[in-house]
Amino acid sequence: MKLIVNAASHVGCVRQNNEDMVLVGDRFIRNEVYSDEVNLEDKNRYLLALADGMGGHNGGEVASSDTLANLHYYFYDMPAALDTSDFNEAIFGWLVSINNIIDSKGRFALRYREMGTTLVALAYYENQFYWMNCGDSRIYRLHDGQLQQLSTDHSLNKLMGVARHSNIITNCIGGGCKTSYIDILKCTENVQPGDIFMLCSDGLTDMLTDEKVQTLLNDDADASLLCHAANEAGGYDNVSVCLIKIV
Repeated sequence: MKLIVNAASHVGCVRQNNEDMVLVGDRFIRNEVYSDEVNLEDKNRYLLALADGMGGHNGGEVASSDTLANLHYYFYDMPAALDTSDFNEAIFGWLVSINNIIDSKGRFALRYREMGTTLVALAYYENQFYWMNCGDSRIYRLHDGQLQQLSTDHSLNKLMGVARHSNIITNCIGGGCKTSYIDILKCTENVQPGDIFMLCSDGLTDMLTDEKVQTLLNDDADASLLCHAANEAGGYDNVSVCLIKIV
């Protein structure tokens, strides 16, 4: 199996700095476009992740970059041959650790106080695929031309069933959240040739409907074009997209 990966991260049209970051293998992406082809026959693990930071002028970009850097180190250093239960337990343990790290920075530096980040990821580990989510960044699957959101937003909108609490999240890494949790699901059986998985920040989904994104993906839009479409629709937030095509 091979992954064709295309990622883009853009500051948007309103914000002054980009608090999003994307991780593709060993590459950290912010304010740039990146593509890669990954042959999984040569690997026993591979990680794609996206983080949308929040909190002050510098705090959000620090929280997202620190979280992805820490996850990168932790994931590639995990023991081999963990089963699904042990894999989940290891990620839960990492979540506790990174929360302490992010919160501790805020205790020692006022500018980082209550900074936080979302996290969404697709992980390949020991011939299995897992997706994970903390916050309101999203993972989608395009299968047979139909786009489906796999993750559930950890947001007040989702909790209340209304759309007037935009950008208020109920779960994140750091951000003063005392009860952080992470959704993890093994999805190997749903990874089919021709599928496209999409990781994105809410800078995309707040600007474009799922129907619009589906149309663009079916017209072979890449990550950069999706970011451009979000900016054309207003670009009120940073926007980041990572597309993973299964070959």
